[in-house]
Amino acid sequence: MILASLLFAFIAAALHVYIFTMESLTWTRPATWKRFGLDSQADAETTRSLAYNQGFYNLFLAIGAFIGVGCVALTSEGSAASIAGWTLIFTCCGSMLLAALVLALSGKKYLRAAATQGATPLLAVVLGILAVAL
Repeated sequence: MILASLLFAFIAAALHVYIFTMESLTWTRPATWKRFGLDSQADAETTRSLAYNQGFYNLFLAIGAFIGVGCVALTSEGSAASIAGWTLIFTCCGSMLLAALVLALSGKKYLRAAATQGATPLLAVVLGILAVAL
């Protein structure tokens, strides 16, 4: 279960790097702003700084999850580094999961995006809890 949890945490982090790229680097490209439900280039320009900031939140969560995965994978079970790694995984993936829940509660049109954003961190957290508890 440890390996599966780490794999899902890694995938969740990679997805959040991709989200960072869209929000912070390619926001004003039509393919990106249309994916986020904006109606025009003007709307993309207006919301650019907000998306840029939000993208970095996603990047920071991803970095934390990547570091957590590395700490757990590369250290012995029960070591201080392993415990710190699990703490990072639970915190970062838990935050990703809660953000997906907020997105889902924002409206029906966001359910697919919320499921995409929240599935892998959910699996990482649940499998991680089972791995640590057993």
